Amino acid sequence: MDAVSIARERRSRRRRLGSLPTLVVEALRLCWSARRRDLVLIFGVQLLGSALVAVQVLVGREALTRVLGGGGGAASGATSGAEGDLLRAAAGPLVTLAGVSLLAGLAGAVRGQRMRLLSEAVQRAVWDRVLNTTTRVGLDRFDDPAFYDRLQRVTTNAVSRPVGVAQGLVGILGGLVGSVGLVIALWTIQPVLLPVLVLAGVPLLLLTRRGGRLEFDFAVGQATAYRVRTYVRSALTGRREAKEVRAYDLAGDLRERYDDLLDRYQQDLTAHVGRRMRLTLLAQVLTAASVVATVAILLWLVDSGRMTLADAGAAGAAAPLLASRLQTLASGVGNVLESGLFLDDLHGFLELGAEAARPPGPAAGAFEELRVDDVVFGYPQGGGPALQGVSLSVRRGEVVALVGENGSGKTTLSKLIAGLLRPDSGAVRWNGEDVAGLDETSVRDQIAVVFQDFVQWQFSGQENIAVGRTGRGDEASAVPAAARQAGADDLLRRLPAGYATPLSAELPGGVDLSLGQWQRVALARAFYRGADLVILDEPTAALDARAEAELFAGIRELMAGRTVVLVSHRFSSVREADRIVVLREGRVDDTGTHDELLARGGLYAELYTLQAQAYQTEVLPPGSAGRHAAQ
Repeated sequence: MDAVSIARERRSRRRRLGSLPTLVVEALRLCWSARRRDLVLIFGVQLLGSALVAVQVLVGREALTRVLGGGGGAASGATSGAEGDLLRAAAGPLVTLAGVSLLAGLAGAVRGQRMRLLSEAVQRAVWDRVLNTTTRVGLDRFDDPAFYDRLQRVTTNAVSRPVGVAQGLVGILGGLVGSVGLVIALWTIQPVLLPVLVLAGVPLLLLTRRGGRLEFDFAVGQATAYRVRTYVRSALTGRREAKEVRAYDLAGDLRERYDDLLDRYQQDLTAHVGRRMRLTLLAQVLTAASVVATVAILLWLVDSGRMTLADAGAAGAAAPLLASRLQTLASGVGNVLESGLFLDDLHGFLELGAEAARPPGPAAGAFEELRVDDVVFGYPQGGGPALQGVSLSVRRGEVVALVGENGSGKTTLSKLIAGLLRPDSGAVRWNGEDVAGLDETSVRDQIAVVFQDFVQWQFSGQENIAVGRTGRGDEASAVPAAARQAGADDLLRRLPAGYATPLSAELPGGVDLSLGQWQRVALARAFYRGADLVILDEPTAALDARAEAELFAGIRELMAGRTVVLVSHRFSSVREADRIVVLREGRVDDTGTHDELLARGGLYAELYTLQAQAYQTEVLPPGSAGRHAAQ
């Protein structure tokens, strides 16, 4: 991320940190809903453990008082029996001290293990919200680098932050209760010690707050670099990339690139860690100075006769404990502030899903007509509109083809028709009603899409087709029927485990399919969905000439009266369409049948002629076809 973007993020976070109390409450509510019993137990044992610290100091003081109080007698000629009396006198406080220490240790152990369970439960709940957002936002978000940067920050840093808030509050509670208890204990021993120790805690709070900001700024600045580094690493380890890595001898270049990215990251990390270490060192110096000052005051008080040795020993034990509790308090505050920055980032990301989740409108009626009215659409990084003022209509039972040169907007228009993109202006109307006002699910339920870059799911053959409509009750019979329509039944039955064979050699018992075979499986998904409107984006790009001819020759029969929107760059494949829409640079250049467009002599006629010339071969003399075929 560039410096301007980082500065903008910083200003935004400073403005929105006013909402920190709300974010903290929301984080606690999430922890409560995920595992409330553990949350209560964690705060309870932390409260108990912190309170026991002061008890330990006071019990230790009592033990020292009894020993040192009897020590004078021992020094002036007491017998060994008198020494036994001293041990018996101190036995009660010592046993109590051991019990209190054991209880405090158990409280810490319970807190640590229950926090682990709480952390897992909360992370699962946060991931649930993150995945709801990534599956709900518009498809155009996935063409925006800023979205990926934010997603990376959320998944890397923010998922665990609600628990970080809980841990910070636990630290604050422990530090506060422990500090109050120790302050009371020291007050009863010698009040003059308190100002030195308490005032040392103020700079600690400021330093930990600064450390939290540094951590967030580092995460923001590294988001894009992290994604690039992860991509290069996946290219070096991925199965799909392995063939080109070897074929083009890319290993050395990719390794060099990866090492360079890592070197830059380690340089940035070293500088960041250096800044954090300087803050930590300063905090430790302040803590050590307060302890040294306390010890010096203790020596002066003992030397001047203002404090007994027992009180000095108890105060000497309490001073570093209070300094430690103040550090815990400061660390807890810093943890909450730091987590608040990341929670704000998470909250902003989740708002994207909330914005996309519009209230459901009325259900769409059975498909009769889809009309695109003066639509304009541009991608976030497109540099200009991909579609400009496009209008067309598709009626029930028609086969409409979209053709044009690469980059003319064919695939973008097909995604708008499918309801996967929303126009920047204009409207897509379903039976005359704007799709934006209808229930999205009811619209998409009547549409099947075969994308040019369809997903090759690492599932079984059966599951790869069944994803066309999950939850369908007749899957056992409908999947093979759809496969037969797409010409995939024979190839799937010949696999080692038939339809149950995983379609990936990365899985045990799995196999790879050729791209043409995969395309038949993808077509079978569309047939299995049984939708009224079918959108085919280059559905035969990987099929051989015979398979392509067979598919298009029977497309009307295969689709059984359904409406078909066909995207293709092969003009021989679309000549039988009811209407052909020619796109040029994001606009509708012409519309008509194959014969009408050829007669007008426009772009369609030009491109069709160019393709036809490319396929023309020498005219063979009569009777020579067989000889050439034999050769």
